[in-house]
This record gives sequence, C-alpha cells and structure tokens, in this order.
Amino acid sequence: MTDADPDAGTPSRQDPFVDATSRILVVCTGNICRSPMAAALLGSLLGNSRAVESAGLAACVGEPADPMAIAVMADAGLDIRSHRGRQLDESMLRTADLVLAMSTAQRTEVETRWPWTRGRVFRMGHWDGYDVHDPHGRPAAIFTLTLSLLDAASRSWADRLKAKSVLPANAGALS
Repeated sequence: MTDADPDAGTPSRQDPFVDATSRILVVCTGNICRSPMAAALLGSLLGNSRAVESAGLAACVGEPADPMAIAVMADAGLDIRSHRGRQLDESMLRTADLVLAMSTAQRTEVETRWPWTRGRVFRMGHWDGYDVHDPHGRPAAIFTLTLSLLDAASRSWADRLKAKSVLPANAGALS
C-alpha cells in the first residue's frame, strides 16, 4: 500500500489482529453485481466458518443479480442465480463483525450514516490498495475484470481471516 491509500495508516491499522469475525457483510450500490459476486467468492473461500451476506446502499430491492454477473460467476463455478437485491440497513450492520465496501466513497458513506461502524468497515480491496468499480451496464470484459479484482480481494481477506480469525486492530482509528 502507498501513503496515498485511504486505508493506509499506522501499522496497528493493518496488524496485529483482534476481535473474532463470524459475520461478514459485503456492500456495493445496487446489490446486483459486485457485492453478491464478492459474497459468493468470499463465502466459497471461507466455507461454513463464517456467514457472508451482501446488501446495497441504494439497492435494487428484490431484483436478481445482473445477468452478466450471473454468467461470469457461473464461469467461475459459483451460482448466484438465487440472489435478490437487499437494502443495507442498521440491523444488518449491527450483526456484522466486518463490513466490506467496494470503494473508499462507499466506506465513507457507511461510516458517515452509521458512525458506530467505524473500525469494522473496510474496502474490499483494502489489502491490495484498490477500489472495485461498478460493472453494471458495461460489456462482459468489464464483468470479467471485476470478477478478477473481487477474486484477488476475496483471497486476500480469506487468507488473513483464516490465519488470524480476526479483524485488523485499531481499524477505525483513522478516517
């Protein structure tokens, strides 16, 4: 990570780890592309050890996942056809030990609307220093790129969660 990375900070922000993590909530805008893709990827890597769910800041409530998201996930061996968009709300955040947003802006929005979530909200690409941009309405190649970014980010999170079973210490100390 670079100093320009908004998730960067003191070493304590990234390590050592504290607090058990059993419920993970992945957040994007509409909850029909990125967050259901990421939840399926992360869930497949973590197995039954943790509950992984998704929701949207401006969700397409009740809508199925985008057909392109369904297709690229099927190519990856994961089925998200049963997914339906859900609106992010306080009760979801209260039960989540870790919240993964797709961008710095989304992370900031969650922490602004629900200040008590600070320290539990991170970017999906936190460990590798990137945002995952919305592929909705874009060509198949963009969905494939999004899948690659989400897969890498999911693997980074899963590796750390499996190794430590916990969250980064002092995560919310810096905004």
